[in-house]
Amino acid sequence: MIVRSQIVGCGSYLPERVVTNAEMARMVDTSDEWIVERTGIRARHLAADGQTTSDLATIAAQRALEAAGIAAAELDLLIVATATPDHTFPATATKVQARIGMTGGAAFDVQAVCSGFVYALSIADNFIKAGQAKTAMVIGAETFSRILDWTDRGTCVLFGDGAGAIVLRAAQAEGTNQDRGILSTHLHSDGRHHDLLYVDGGPSSTQTVGHLRMEGKEVFRHAVANLAQVVGEALDANGLAAADIDWVVPHQANRRILDGTARKLGLSTDRMVITVDRHANTSAASVPLAFTEAFNDGRLKPGQLVLLEAMGGGFTWGAALVRL
Repeated sequence: MIVRSQIVGCGSYLPERVVTNAEMARMVDTSDEWIVERTGIRARHLAADGQTTSDLATIAAQRALEAAGIAAAELDLLIVATATPDHTFPATATKVQARIGMTGGAAFDVQAVCSGFVYALSIADNFIKAGQAKTAMVIGAETFSRILDWTDRGTCVLFGDGAGAIVLRAAQAEGTNQDRGILSTHLHSDGRHHDLLYVDGGPSSTQTVGHLRMEGKEVFRHAVANLAQVVGEALDANGLAAADIDWVVPHQANRRILDGTARKLGLSTDRMVITVDRHANTSAASVPLAFTEAFNDGRLKPGQLVLLEAMGGGFTWGAALVRL
């Protein structure tokens, strides 16, 4: 017998304000047709004035706890994946911890940009497997609208705000690929590609927050190759094939990246949970937002094999294979 981390609840939150491509076209030199053709994005949610990343994360966390049927006091670990924290310090996770009523355990942030949720999920899974936590919450939350250059039509149309959360609980399992829970996680990074996707500010460099900068074509090329590689790695590690996957819950960066990754893996996009058209790229929040939507509408069912994958600035990328 071994210990597996089982998903026992999930929750999400999207800010009330929805901004369509038509509205974006009134703000910057672009059009609905241009955005849809290149990205598949039709709308995005933007945080209200004064609404912070911890505000979004707290609502998602409360909804995940309710779905799991547990109290915050039962959590041993809370990890927030975010590239847009409320403050340089303390960790946004500690603000969420206080707000939901979690008074014990540990809370900290993880920064791996769009791969952040997969990184945080891997950390929580390893805490549980090591016996250092029995119940953990992993949150992806972003207010990317705060770091966008609203005069740069190549980037400002791509991103949105939101938060998603998943609750994990330790459970005994047989140690086979038929176990319920996280079967394996796989993380990678390559810092040589820093300048292809980054924010041009920070406490020790410019003493400012800065704005997001991206070389879109190069990011696209690396994303398709890296995601296909890490998905293959996850399947090989568990003696499984792409045909065994019931659902892929990918990072929602760009519809063309999703289609390209699916083709490279020989997967139908009908087996992908796609929210990029309505949510845009919400960075670390995109995987748990998409997961929660598919779980709540009944697409994700107990016993199914689900693959989570993401790539972000750094470059960072990773995958997690989960049986619900």
